[in-house]
Amino acid sequence: MPFQKIQAEKLSTSVAHQIEMLILRGILRPGERLPSERELADRLGVSRPSLREAFAELSEKGLLTAKAGAGVFVADVLGSAFSPALIQIFGSHEEAVFDYIAFRRDMEGLAAERAAQYASDTDLKVIATIFEKMEAAHPKRNPTDEARLDAEFHLSIIEASHNVIMLHMMRSMFDLLREGVFYNRSVMFKQRTNRAQLLDQHRAINDALQARDAQAARAAVTKHLDYVEKALSDQKTAERNEEIARLRYDHEKERN
Repeated sequence: MPFQKIQAEKLSTSVAHQIEMLILRGILRPGERLPSERELADRLGVSRPSLREAFAELSEKGLLTAKAGAGVFVADVLGSAFSPALIQIFGSHEEAVFDYIAFRRDMEGLAAERAAQYASDTDLKVIATIFEKMEAAHPKRNPTDEARLDAEFHLSIIEASHNVIMLHMMRSMFDLLREGVFYNRSVMFKQRTNRAQLLDQHRAINDALQARDAQAARAAVTKHLDYVEKALSDQKTAERNEEIARLRYDHEKERN
């Protein structure tokens, strides 16, 4: 008969599995510091030697890293998504910007559709809370804060889609965006018209999600990223025109 004896799982293996799941679900994030050894052992109800054994297993897998005198951290597991050479190419070629927006439009549209269908009530509360922060930040006119909340809003939707592959892939992409590899996000918030329309677009996305209207959520994301694409295209055209105008101006001064 094809039966085998049941073997109890080692405590350290159970601990390692729980931490892996928290990383997989995006709850523990790259660079995040874990609680102290004593605190975490108490929370998990295991001995400190069992916890150390789990840490060693996860460190060997490249999921955790220990820093002398600082503690144990989630490894930067997203850092290897793109090579440094490829990141440099992304930053120096204009077409990468628009390919990136097209990719986001497809992926985030799907994520919004899934979130409307599969998000828990708590997921939707998280999205609504971040949008409320966006509304509160709007009168303060701080491009850095608005850009940060914009990224958090979009990532909260991806988290609510409950697809771990999409979550980690898009987190990696947003890290590059946050670093200005694709474009400087804060530029989008400097113009009054852009700021008002961007807030309205995020409101439409949030409203559709709260209503659990999958088609409307996807359409709202598509409309938003179409606007971002056009705004960036207009910005780049304006920059090129200004460069030509400066050349004309410098030349005109030399003629005098």
